[in-house]
Amino acid sequence: MNLNSSFFITTLLITAFFFTLSESSTCNNTDYVLISKAFMSVDNFNSSWFVCSKSQISEIDLSSRNLTGAISWKFFKNLTHIHTINLSNNAFKGYIPAWFWSIPNLVEVNLSKNKLGGAIGFESGSGLSSIQVLNLSFNRFTNLAHLSNFSNLSVLDMSYNNLKVLPFGLNSLKNLQHLDLSSCNISGDLNPISNLTSLEFLDVANNHMSGSFPKDFPPFSNINFLNISFNNFTGELPYEKVRRFGNSSFINTGMLFKFSNISKHRNVTVHHLPKESHIKPHQIFSAHSDPKNPKPVTINKKPSSKKRLTLIVITSSVSFLVLLATAVCSCCICRKRKMARRNKWAISKPVHQHQPFKIEKSGPFSFETESGSSWVVDVREPSSAAVVMFEKPLMSFTFKDLMAATSQFGKESLLAEGRCGPVYRAVLPGEIHVAVKVLENARGMSHDDAVAMFEKLSKLKHPNLLPISGYCIAGKEKLVLYEFMANGDLHRWLQELPTGKTDVEDWSTDTWEHPVDSSSPEKMEWRTRHNIAIGIARGLAYLHHAQSVPVVHGHLVPSNILLSDYLDPRIAGMGLSHNPVHSQTTDSDVYSFGVVLIELLTGETGSEETVGKARKFVREGRGVDALDSRLRLGDNSVSEMVECLRVGYLCTAETPGKRPTMKQVLGMLKDIHPITAELN
Repeated sequence: MNLNSSFFITTLLITAFFFTLSESSTCNNTDYVLISKAFMSVDNFNSSWFVCSKSQISEIDLSSRNLTGAISWKFFKNLTHIHTINLSNNAFKGYIPAWFWSIPNLVEVNLSKNKLGGAIGFESGSGLSSIQVLNLSFNRFTNLAHLSNFSNLSVLDMSYNNLKVLPFGLNSLKNLQHLDLSSCNISGDLNPISNLTSLEFLDVANNHMSGSFPKDFPPFSNINFLNISFNNFTGELPYEKVRRFGNSSFINTGMLFKFSNISKHRNVTVHHLPKESHIKPHQIFSAHSDPKNPKPVTINKKPSSKKRLTLIVITSSVSFLVLLATAVCSCCICRKRKMARRNKWAISKPVHQHQPFKIEKSGPFSFETESGSSWVVDVREPSSAAVVMFEKPLMSFTFKDLMAATSQFGKESLLAEGRCGPVYRAVLPGEIHVAVKVLENARGMSHDDAVAMFEKLSKLKHPNLLPISGYCIAGKEKLVLYEFMANGDLHRWLQELPTGKTDVEDWSTDTWEHPVDSSSPEKMEWRTRHNIAIGIARGLAYLHHAQSVPVVHGHLVPSNILLSDYLDPRIAGMGLSHNPVHSQTTDSDVYSFGVVLIELLTGETGSEETVGKARKFVREGRGVDALDSRLRLGDNSVSEMVECLRVGYLCTAETPGKRPTMKQVLGMLKDIHPITAELN
């Protein structure tokens, strides 16, 4: 064989090999293609886990595969033959669309131990769900509505979510056999589940539920497992129930009175004596004897007079001791109630009246911050400077209370040092949790001008504004009080994003009970950031357009945007900027908002360099390259983020006249994702 023939044969074999390889890698099974697309944005997913065949796929089992990211749920719509989905023990993020629960033939769904959140609901007009087994435990779901659509459910596990209330329609699940709502932060009455007669397993432990035991519970005839521990129930707990379900089922259940069934409800058969009886007066029938052949039981005759006297003395002594103990207990209870009534009204008194706060010397008082700067309150007596509270005008506080509540403005109470001055954390009497800001730039302002400024700012009311709660003028220092926000400011929230992958096996520090945890998945969710952007835009639009004269913030930066428990943004620092008055315009606020928006999308600090780079990407049509790589992608999120980045581009136009108004900005942001806008 010559060289040319060998080369030809070799080329033919290689071509045949690659043709065969390409044929084997291409699968025409529609279900296979849909599943591959659904998990396209999921890290660590491997399509080879599904065998390509002519038959349609009926089961998806991807449990414990270390999968992270967001699923493109829209591709599940056409998987009509799927009856089982198991995605448990991964790290999936995002929410689940309402139509998902109405997929025909879907019988069993297990999404436990993920980072999924939001509400579980149905689309209006949707039919009944065919799901029989639903496990959503160890997630971040906040609502489970329209349970009447889940009429076929036999197993429901929602444990370790943040439901807060019992799911609506729970009482309609007549076929439910297994119900686990433990550790869901639920408050309220348990009565809605009292008619679930088919229950065999019930776990509502570790909540804040109330109700009467056993009246508000389902019948116990079928229940094999019960756990109601760590709740606030009342009622009677018979020993028979403790013995049946175990002591661990009733730990810290509230005010349950335990009793023995034998001692409280003794069942003794009574046999009446015949009219003409040959039984002697000192004989009665035994309760356990045969009624047809009763055996008399002889009882001792009456005791002697000496024994009777001894018995009377003992009885009298015991009765006296019981009465004495009852009287002592009654006095203690009355005293406790009297003290409780007295303490109820004590919240309006300064803290030092409960825990004496001594001041060793008279003023002036100097306080040093971590940066080495200091501020001085030039008053002789700290109690002479009153604290004015807008929301609670009857509360009587002074600068002395602020000193006590902040450990004399010690460094351990210092939250931050902003451009306007230091900010401290304080808990005033009555459990009023506030942040106290020292306005260094207002020292030259007169007393009357400062009062007028605070009064004006207190009238700005909007869900996305953080209005001042009160103020204190002590010497030349002006202090302003805000409601304390435990989630901190937006800058810190963004910059504390995790850089590595979350350990999906470690649940100790990554649950809904730790909202400020840096590994919180909400930080990587586009929907969350979009909601924050819309909230900020709403607040600014209110300042600019809802007042007779536009109110200019003047210093809108992420550190001036606080986050509530539900991550709703609250703009702080309105009217407190020390910038020159002539530079404060609504156009400058729009520019500042654009910078904040770019920081939300890129994850980088909103510097001139960051803004310039983002604008360059938008101009070149490469907006996707500017997006924060830690944002989870899925559905239409990429195109929405790029569109949102274009809004930031418009806001940061160099010419003020080319920038949109905040009303226009709000409209553009709402149009990007209408569903999110409706929720806001």
